[in-house]
Amino acid sequence: MITVMKFGGTSVGSPEALKRVADIIMNTESDKAVVVSAMSGVTNFLVGASENPDCDAEAVARQFEAKHLEVASQVLGEAEMKAFRKDFDERMGRLRALLGSEASRSDPYYRDDVTSQGERFSSLILAHMLRARGADSVALTSEDCGIVAEGSPLSGSADLARTASNMAIKVKPHIRGGGIPVITGFYGIRNGAPLTFGRGGSDYSAAVVANALDADLLEIWTDVDGFMSADPRIVPGALLMDEMSYGEAAELAYFGAKVLHPRTIEPVRTKHIPLKVRNSFRPEVPGTLIHQFSKPKGGLLKSVAMKTDLSIISIESAEIAFYPAIVGRIIEKIAENEVVIYSISTSLSSVAFLVHNNDVKATLNKLNSINTSGDIEMIEVKSNVALICAVGDDLLGRCGVSGDIFSAVKEARANVEMISEGASDVSLNFVVPMSKVTDVISVLHKKYVRGEQ
Repeated sequence: MITVMKFGGTSVGSPEALKRVADIIMNTESDKAVVVSAMSGVTNFLVGASENPDCDAEAVARQFEAKHLEVASQVLGEAEMKAFRKDFDERMGRLRALLGSEASRSDPYYRDDVTSQGERFSSLILAHMLRARGADSVALTSEDCGIVAEGSPLSGSADLARTASNMAIKVKPHIRGGGIPVITGFYGIRNGAPLTFGRGGSDYSAAVVANALDADLLEIWTDVDGFMSADPRIVPGALLMDEMSYGEAAELAYFGAKVLHPRTIEPVRTKHIPLKVRNSFRPEVPGTLIHQFSKPKGGLLKSVAMKTDLSIISIESAEIAFYPAIVGRIIEKIAENEVVIYSISTSLSSVAFLVHNNDVKATLNKLNSINTSGDIEMIEVKSNVALICAVGDDLLGRCGVSGDIFSAVKEARANVEMISEGASDVSLNFVVPMSKVTDVISVLHKKYVRGEQ
């Protein structure tokens, strides 16, 4: 049995946290591979350095070096520290050269290279910790493993087939020999250059590794107990969900639940690999199991999530429904900025898009650039709205679901600004004003998750 274990930034963010992680790994009785994020705060630090052309490269390198050496000195003994420094200094030499090279800054993948450095050092520390405990552990970068990426800078995806072929040769022998490979998350390699999978992409990396190794289980170790029936900061009575289907987890992750990166599901779903979300700070909690099936629940809903700080951009054009080329051009233009569209609604003479508040200005500029022929008659923006995702069993097949849910919205004295239903049979998504989103979430949870009238 192969278990892939992924540990997030907070799980490897301090000496105490790293010791807990090492305990968890050593106490797991199966063949295993480990995937790690950078230590908490490191990626943000590197993003700032990569985006600042006037940054002091040596000062950045010294600060980065000091942070990692300080942590390593607290988790490794004198003998282990000596072996660690040899590997560490080699990697630091490459990082210094990268930060100090003016020519590298013109490379389109420069920011991917810089921002992926944190994983290279957290994996090194953890591998040496496991060696100190008697494990045959090796720190492997994505280059070492052959994790193949494709796509544009800062927005890559893994080539699952080629990655699986490479890892069968480069990683599986370590595992079969009883070793524990500790692998960098967050990025793959495209034509020899690092390409990151987007912020939070280490969850996705772990799913890619699990897919490539034909793992029996993927464990995502983070700083929460698992998926909850609502955000406990908003709903004090939120319940831990013991299991979910792949579809339910994907919907909640995409539409606001910050437990899991939304792209994590697909690589494990394709091979029916179960996924568990667990808390590295409370390993005694069983967490949430995500797999092909889930138990039916008595109530209407299982969970309610939200995505805030959104805007509706409405575009009016006479009989736009009969001119799909216009809609196609609009979507194509918005996509040039890689803006995420969370929902689309159409009518005879209008189409509305739901985007993040921060993307409104760039989206409007793109829309104005295609309106030279006057096809677009008017553009309106309604800001400060929130998207609510209500997840339950077979919502499309149950009579009266929409009526029940929207009666709760009415009870919270909120208007529904936009609706998305039918794209998934496990969720109903709708938009309400930001000022009312917590009221709506609370009423829905009370009535249809907890079953309190």
